[in-house]
Amino acid sequence: MRGRILVTGGAGYIGSHTTQQLLDAGYAVVVLDNLSNGVRGMIPGEATFIQGDVGDRALLADVLADGVEAVLHFAGSIVVPESVAQPLAYYRNNTLNTHGLLEACVEAGVPHFIFSSTAAVYGDARQVPVREDAATVPISPYGASKLMTEWMLRDAAAAHELRYVALRYFNVAGADPLGRRGQSSKNATHLIKLAVEVLTGQRDHLDIFGDDYPTPDGTGVRDYIHVVDLADAHVRALDYLRAGGDSQVLNCGYGKGSSVRQVIAALERVSNRKIDARAAPRRAGDVAELVAEASRIRRLFGWQPRHEDLEMIVRTALDWERKRLGQG
Repeated sequence: MRGRILVTGGAGYIGSHTTQQLLDAGYAVVVLDNLSNGVRGMIPGEATFIQGDVGDRALLADVLADGVEAVLHFAGSIVVPESVAQPLAYYRNNTLNTHGLLEACVEAGVPHFIFSSTAAVYGDARQVPVREDAATVPISPYGASKLMTEWMLRDAAAAHELRYVALRYFNVAGADPLGRRGQSSKNATHLIKLAVEVLTGQRDHLDIFGDDYPTPDGTGVRDYIHVVDLADAHVRALDYLRAGGDSQVLNCGYGKGSSVRQVIAALERVSNRKIDARAAPRRAGDVAELVAEASRIRRLFGWQPRHEDLEMIVRTALDWERKRLGQG
């Protein structure tokens, strides 16, 4: 058995997939989750589960004192329009709670930290694909709250025996191809999740938030990354730090974009059904196009994505949703 790892938010979508891959790689995993958005059944049975909040400093001290050598931090709020409406809640949950977690890690002597950041830190990027050294000018409190955490990590690493990797996710999608877990969060707002809810009869239509962007078909373009490939990037980041690697901030994406209409078309092909998609006003905090320049993570970690095909991404998402609902 390798080292003992704390995964915050490990009952959530990305956290549960990463927990599975950590276990498969031989790590002992402790999951801390308050289940406000996560689902208990998504946590692999081999992991130790503690129901609690990242903001509970006494609990954190107890957990970290038990031989934890790295923290993978997924817990937080992630809905961009909601962050515009409730900014202080996002700064509390994403920034202040992470400050407390980092402080607890320093006090406990935890040497490695991997952070779930976001491409939203770039805001409306001037050049696409966007590189890690592009200007960080977030246009939503969600993006700002994550960027603040990156700054805290940078400064904590300069002052203490702490090394970190911050992974800036682009648009995460898909589900475990073996059908063990997928997107199960309450009130999800991601395009592919909403579209499969239409295909499984949970909603009658899909809103396209903005069809007048300066893109080839007028709809937003995003870099969709399969959740299993993203989970693999986290395990490789941990191995990299344990081998003595320096702190890094890295994009996690494939370097190619798909529009909203292209995603809908891919789902219609794999399901052999039409999706009732209707134009709706743009959402606050959205940008026209966001695609990663992601060569650094491939070079540093030897990361080789295996699920880049858009139809594969949407098919696994649809298969999971059908399984979750007992539709086959």
